[in-house]
Amino acid sequence: MRRPAAVGLATVVLPLLAGAQGVAPHTLELIAHDFTFTEGPAWSKDGYLVFSDTPTNRLLKWTPGHPVEVLRENAHGPSGNAFDTQGRLYTCETRTRRVTRTGKSGVVEVLAEGWEGKRFNAPNGIAVSKNDHVYFTDPAFGWQSDQRELDFYGVYHLPAKGPLKLVARPAGRPHGIALSPNGRTLYVGNADEHTIRAYDVDRNGDTSNERVLISGIAGVPAGISVDDKGNLYVAAGGVAIYSPGGKLLDTIEIHGLASNCAVIEAEPATLAITSRDKVYIARMEGGKNAGLSRRTLFQGFVPGSYEDQR
Repeated sequence: MRRPAAVGLATVVLPLLAGAQGVAPHTLELIAHDFTFTEGPAWSKDGYLVFSDTPTNRLLKWTPGHPVEVLRENAHGPSGNAFDTQGRLYTCETRTRRVTRTGKSGVVEVLAEGWEGKRFNAPNGIAVSKNDHVYFTDPAFGWQSDQRELDFYGVYHLPAKGPLKLVARPAGRPHGIALSPNGRTLYVGNADEHTIRAYDVDRNGDTSNERVLISGIAGVPAGISVDDKGNLYVAAGGVAIYSPGGKLLDTIEIHGLASNCAVIEAEPATLAITSRDKVYIARMEGGKNAGLSRRTLFQGFVPGSYEDQR
């Protein structure tokens, strides 16, 4: 089995595209490479990053200043990850088609593995509120489509107490998912519609008022992350940055195709970005711009290339 090659903190400074608007000045730090397909970056309040190498069934851990280490082997095709306020790790397992929670002691607990007697398709993205409500998406990509028991794609809500609830059955495949800083808005990306939908969240964690917040996204909107100001970071080719109201503000370009992202710091904006065989840390150097040309954001992106790698 291949092991990740530690790269340390060698910084690659990316120049702006000549004449391009809306490409924010930023630097990339390539923290590690030689993976198969990375996904699900999640930043722990204890100061380290967890991410998945889905095809090789591994969860990995990176602490700044140290090489990447294997957190767990035989992790059942891990995809999305998230931490709760207690530091417990939630993981979507695509091969066992379930959602698990790993306690601080390392004990793994199965939280959900099906709906109405049928197994999930392949849980993908996950978000956890400050009061431990869990939201996750259940699409199906590639070989996963051949093993489905459910005849729909789902977005689910697992309350801190009580049974699993179905939030939505979208026509397209739901993918990335995130919550606003106050926990009152849920965001869900759709890989087929190229949209981000928003839902109001009440004090019980239940959702309502579904609407399209962002449409016409160039590329597949995969992972979503939100900073403490409510800005959305959407991995779709590069990483596009939107205001809480859905206005395109900026973009971060990377070498390759971003599969997911996680905000580490808000000022200056710092993100972990997974990109196929690589993992980057991106740091913004400039302010936000307005009136951006979406055509400049994802040069060289080939529609469908993300799914081809699943």
